[in-house]
Amino acid sequence: MAVETKVTFCRICEAHCGMVATIDDGVVTKLRPDRDHPLSQGEACPKGIAMTDVQNDPDRVTHPLRRDRTTGELEQVTWESAIADIGARLRGTIAAHGSGSVGWYFGNPGAFSYSHALWVKGFMEGLGSPHYYTASSQDVANRFAASALLYGSPALVPIPDLHRTSFLLMVGANPFVSHGSVLTAPKIKEQLHGIVERGGRVVVVDPRHSETARHFEHVPVRPDTDAWMLLSMLCVLVEEHLADEASLARETTGWARVRELALGFPPEETAARTGVPADELRRLARDLAGADRAAVYGRTGSCLGRFGTLVSFLLDTLMLATGNLDRAGGGVFGLPAIALDEVAQQAGLDTYGKVRSRLGGFPDVLGALPASLLAEEMTTPGDGQIRAFFTSAGNPVLSCPDGPALEQALEGLDLYVSLDIYVNETNRHADYILPSTTWLERDDLPIAFLGFHTTPFVQYADVVIAPRGEAREEWRIIDAIAREIDVHPYALAPLRGLSRLGYRMTPQRLVDTLLRVGREGDRFGLRRGGLSLKKLREHPHGVVVADSIPTGVILDRVRHDDGKIHLDHPALNAEIARLRTVNGDDEQFPLRLIGLRELRSHNSWMHNAPILMRGGREQPLRVHPLDAERYGLEDGGTARLASKSGEVEVPVRITDEVIAGVVALPHGWGHQGGWRIANAAGGVNVNVLASAEAGDLEPLAGMAFLNGIPVRVEPVAPAPVDRDAAAEPVTAGA
Repeated sequence: MAVETKVTFCRICEAHCGMVATIDDGVVTKLRPDRDHPLSQGEACPKGIAMTDVQNDPDRVTHPLRRDRTTGELEQVTWESAIADIGARLRGTIAAHGSGSVGWYFGNPGAFSYSHALWVKGFMEGLGSPHYYTASSQDVANRFAASALLYGSPALVPIPDLHRTSFLLMVGANPFVSHGSVLTAPKIKEQLHGIVERGGRVVVVDPRHSETARHFEHVPVRPDTDAWMLLSMLCVLVEEHLADEASLARETTGWARVRELALGFPPEETAARTGVPADELRRLARDLAGADRAAVYGRTGSCLGRFGTLVSFLLDTLMLATGNLDRAGGGVFGLPAIALDEVAQQAGLDTYGKVRSRLGGFPDVLGALPASLLAEEMTTPGDGQIRAFFTSAGNPVLSCPDGPALEQALEGLDLYVSLDIYVNETNRHADYILPSTTWLERDDLPIAFLGFHTTPFVQYADVVIAPRGEAREEWRIIDAIAREIDVHPYALAPLRGLSRLGYRMTPQRLVDTLLRVGREGDRFGLRRGGLSLKKLREHPHGVVVADSIPTGVILDRVRHDDGKIHLDHPALNAEIARLRTVNGDDEQFPLRLIGLRELRSHNSWMHNAPILMRGGREQPLRVHPLDAERYGLEDGGTARLASKSGEVEVPVRITDEVIAGVVALPHGWGHQGGWRIANAAGGVNVNVLASAEAGDLEPLAGMAFLNGIPVRVEPVAPAPVDRDAAAEPVTAGA
């Protein structure tokens, strides 16, 4: 078989960099950046290149596996027997406990497959179960919740207009490593440096002198105090008459109430809490207001504290108050080829609080409930208790708080089925592991991310290579299970109706339809030059659909009945009041733990790739020199890190990249699955330090509290060495 190359794009992170795959005798032997990609232009990060290791990994699951619950051993079975048994057991559970006893957890990699995401949601909608969970409750749910409160739709999210801004304020974001989150901006380093090169400024607010902060202006802040800082900035705008009152009156309701509340947070009173000096914060607020084009952007670091929804609300309010929302160079709303916010609204899927969790009463966000509650939902008796469970492309034992409790709960289920490419820490407890495809083995059009492109763009990728072994696309697996239990797996009600009549829509047909009726579509031939999948196949490197994002659109897209942005909301006002009840100090746990991203790591699923693991890996606890001296820690030594929820032992790295009072540790490690390189890498599951209790979740979105966890640290003495036992015998002639 001849060597060939195929154009595709990476689906590991939101940058979606263009890639070119080399296929030799049916095997992908190389991935390289696509020089002809209009946006990434020949750049890609190490993780994209390393996807060949994942694709060809000998530890990858390529045949259906069934676990013997007596021995715990996994054995290969046929697809036919697996689907039949899953269907029979699922029917039994539903008959005994109702469809609301079935749950599904959908992991981060699944969001990068349009067919996988649509069919999981469709399956749960067709089933009629509220137990739909995603990785969003460990990442981004409160960003969407804030949008629901502000704009009437959780799917309407502003992004910073990087190409035209002259002042970018980033809170809790590290795009030099993440490459952008809720922001699709290939070559983002160049875009950020471009702001400075044209005379602008980039200011990074972070407790850590991160890889991004090292290149720009850095404002150190104490973890979980972002809301205090942002309210103080609003206070300055109000006190010094810097707010854009005209646009606020025209576009919003409730500004008077926000103005009143903000005046209660002057920088002089919040400095002790945030660690940001009052004069510095006042200067920052004035500079933001005085910039001709300014954008405010917050990501994971700003979402994972106790007030994440409030923080997201305040980030957008700052842009509104300075006249920079829906303005060129400010926060803009993408107008993609497939407008997800419009599709979601028409399908009734742009929900916030449509249903509430059985435990804790948390609102759904885009249909998803808090994954931190999974263990309790499985073990708490009553109507709606989870008895059958699915995971796809997910590893919640490592990504959610209190993984050990979830492991124990999984063992008590009637049925647990996983769709994945590896045996991981979660699905090693599954009754069945069904082999799914990598992104090289399926087609894709990234519907969920089109609206986050800083340059309006669309690209479709065909299958690069046939699935390894017996792996199948997730949507096909879901469809097969759905047929067994007579469920029609479509999120759109009309498609469920057609399915009952015998017509089952395929993902390609669905996405082609959405594309053709969208803003750039060909209207099924009525619009010459418009887009369709056929047209995109003729442009494998993708199509730039506009030079920049249109502005002045917000009042046409707000979903509130009055057509205004809502700033006065009782739930947000209550959160501002709750701020004052949270003690910033804890004598028992005096330090604050934050997470961090690593360039050669991605959550928990890429630690078995030899290219990324070269040279060995260590996941040390970053500790400031003053804290190391205070607590008797040594560089290279071992520390015991404890919270109210658990403790771990970790190596220590003394560094001033974190501020005093803060320690940092990466997540996604501590492997005990079927991946040998990952298991040998060591590390700990940092999320055992996080709480899964309902009272510790962020109330407006059910987000896990993962950033700013109160902890204490102490040195661990080296184990004594028995020198007599360790001595080697001396032999003659030695």
